[in-house]
Amino acid sequence: MILRRTLITALAALTMAATASAPAFAQDRKVRIVNNTGFTIVRFYGSNKGSKSWEEDILGSDVLGPGESVNINFDDGTGYCKFDFKAVFNDGEELVSKNINICEIGTYNYN
Repeated sequence: MILRRTLITALAALTMAATASAPAFAQDRKVRIVNNTGFTIVRFYGSNKGSKSWEEDILGSDVLGPGESVNINFDDGTGYCKFDFKAVFNDGEELVSKNINICEIGTYNYN
């Protein structure tokens, strides 16, 4: 009985250690972007920390109106968790947010 309990404890510890050391690329990179402002987001960019440009507008021909949200999968195959976001609003204002850890958050709000 003691041997069985020790074996179960050891297996549980091994499972937890394997899960804790899982590589960053195995993490969920889906983030819900919420527009809680009174303005429409007409362009949205998300670039990993290793990128030197904003890449393409993620919204494309779509926009994100006040009170709306969109789910974005930021998994670009690089393994990065830290991203910079840039939202461009219909009044011309741009908001840049740096070092967003997309592996740790599920929602990002613009207020």
